[in-house]
Amino acid sequence: MPGMNPELNEDLNYIDEREGSAYSFYTPKGFSRPVRLSEETRRFAYESLGHKYGLDTRKTDAIVLDDEPGFESLSPYEKYDLAVRRIAEKAPVRICEGEKLSGAATLGAAIRHVVPATYKGQTILPSLSHLTADFDRILTMGLGGLRAEAEESLERYKGTEKEPFARSAVNTLDSFEIWLERYVNALEEASAKDQCFAANLNNLRHVPYRPARSFYEAVQSIWAEFAFLRLCGNWPGIGRIDRMLGKYLEADLSTGAVTYGEAREILAHFFIKGCEWICGGDYGSGDAQHYQNLVIGGIDAEGREVTNDVTYLVLDVIEELGISDFPTTVRLSANSPEKLLKRTAEVTRLGGGTVAVYNEDLIIETLTGYGYPLKDAREFANDGCWEVQVPGTTDFSYLPFDSLAILQQTTLNNYDIEGAGTRFPDFESLISAYESDLAAYVELLCGGFNAAYRFGTDGEFLGWNPVFPCTAVSLFERGCVERGLSYLEGGPEYRIRSPHIGGLADTVNSLYALKKAVYDDKLVRLDEFLAILRSNWEDSEPLRRYMLNKYTYYGADNDEVDAIAARILTSFADACDAQNKGYGYRFPAGVSTFGRQLEWAPHRLAAPHGRKKGEVLAANCSPTPGTDTQGATAIVRSYCKCPLKRTVTGAALDIRLMPSCVSGEDGLNALIGLMRGFVSLGGFFMQIDVVDAAILHDAQEHPEEHQTLSVRVSGWNARFVTLNKEWQDMVIGQAEGGDKTFGGCGQCG
Repeated sequence: MPGMNPELNEDLNYIDEREGSAYSFYTPKGFSRPVRLSEETRRFAYESLGHKYGLDTRKTDAIVLDDEPGFESLSPYEKYDLAVRRIAEKAPVRICEGEKLSGAATLGAAIRHVVPATYKGQTILPSLSHLTADFDRILTMGLGGLRAEAEESLERYKGTEKEPFARSAVNTLDSFEIWLERYVNALEEASAKDQCFAANLNNLRHVPYRPARSFYEAVQSIWAEFAFLRLCGNWPGIGRIDRMLGKYLEADLSTGAVTYGEAREILAHFFIKGCEWICGGDYGSGDAQHYQNLVIGGIDAEGREVTNDVTYLVLDVIEELGISDFPTTVRLSANSPEKLLKRTAEVTRLGGGTVAVYNEDLIIETLTGYGYPLKDAREFANDGCWEVQVPGTTDFSYLPFDSLAILQQTTLNNYDIEGAGTRFPDFESLISAYESDLAAYVELLCGGFNAAYRFGTDGEFLGWNPVFPCTAVSLFERGCVERGLSYLEGGPEYRIRSPHIGGLADTVNSLYALKKAVYDDKLVRLDEFLAILRSNWEDSEPLRRYMLNKYTYYGADNDEVDAIAARILTSFADACDAQNKGYGYRFPAGVSTFGRQLEWAPHRLAAPHGRKKGEVLAANCSPTPGTDTQGATAIVRSYCKCPLKRTVTGAALDIRLMPSCVSGEDGLNALIGLMRGFVSLGGFFMQIDVVDAAILHDAQEHPEEHQTLSVRVSGWNARFVTLNKEWQDMVIGQAEGGDKTFGGCGQCG
């Protein structure tokens, strides 16, 4: 049965004697999940994870605008405003049995990342993701405060080119309130029949119209904004939920307005409601996450420790329910509370990859070094995935590319260079040529954004060219309404387009293999080696095996190869910085693949480090599968030799551990030590997944028995059975070729 633990039978009334609950969630063998939440809340989670509400959402795909007179002649903003209003008026209202929070994104097209409204069978507008909305202002100002700002902006910009956006801001707030009023009416009807909805009704009558007064109201207020943005097709991140909610819970606990257990129940419903788009089935890269990440721990803008009761409640909920749809990153530092480290490790070792870690110390230093004010740098969160940004005030997108393709296809001309040995007489000439080609590619990549800008006749920067309307998001990004500029047209304070180098380990290993085999050990001349690679190692299997096994590559704490990685990343960051023109977008460097190694593989040639044409290779800033031979601590050490302070939006490191490595008290302490080492050595972002490849193989063969098994993919989590076979095979390959032990390292445990 979908969502059922494989150890349970088909009877929903079956009680797992160990857990004492009728509703159990996937747990790795040898571990257990605590039961703290009420049976009613666990039932709600069980149903949500079992596709009940996702399948209900898909029943109504979109709002149809075919009968709107004169639709085709409307301006883009008029079309957008009409679509959002009709969505607010007509989207199904869903009140779930026993829910403690109300509001839902009930149109199926929103799951496809578009505004869920169609005209003549076609959706009319795209939507936005890779952003973290500003939830602080709805908590402190309410919609009333936002409306006052919007109406003032409209008055200020009447008669100017900014008027359409300013008017759209007011119209979108109208639509938001229409949608909220429909839920108030529905809750009034529900409460007349069942008093369990009375609290929901009382909350929604006050928030988000007005500032939140309690923890319960604050959670409902954030949920209402989040649900409305999703209803309009957007996929926003949540950001620093414990920093936002901590003061409300502290106040309520001190007065007895809520107990710790009651607060946990309320927050659990936030997680459960966030599973409302789970539909099951095969969704390519999985159905589990829509960039709705959380960030917990760390310091605030004033440098004060944030970690509070909400921090631990978040970890409690993940630990008990195994919900992976809100990937949660913990901000760790040299001064993090010991309790936070231990709880992070305890939840991490349950698998699923739901909890990752940032090195707060390095990231704040990185951001301030790039020019961010200290207060903004201290407030960093992510973009709904893992790339670092200042939440609520950043227009962010990333620009991924395959660095190995540049080496193979440009620098080495598809391995077809006449007189290659003469052209590259030593390794320095080869790597310098690659750095030059890399810089040229970055310049081309960033130069494509010149079309986004408007210039005067004298070359003066005037602003952005019009882009599709995105007012719902713009309302919740600081700066947009005040400036009369949308999110995509210069409204937010920070406007980032971040080139992301992919395939880094494969490029570094290729260069290192060429250095050793051709220039240092003189096993083969460059011309001969390129011919062998061009033939995909045909008739050269002994050499291929030698290259594969003889040398120690990136990820095994080899200073020589790690120095190449550091050099390439430095050159890349320099090339990115050279594209900052003082106007428009900035182009900070980052490192990622996000699973694109799958789409890159068919276009890759044989690689010098023993890999054949078309292989799926390294992810993010992690080693090529199979080269991480010295354990997790060696991976961390290689990674931390990179100039990570130059990767302003982030460099993701994937670590996979066997469950047996983290079991018991020794395993827990080893995992805590790994996290400490990651911070002390200067890491940036680490996502750990505890996974057994044998379980993944079994889930591939028997998906019905593993419906809630979650794995970390690349900045997001996915229920393994909803990945298509190509993605599943990649995850299995990474687990089989990845780390099995911690390895020895004094600093890393």
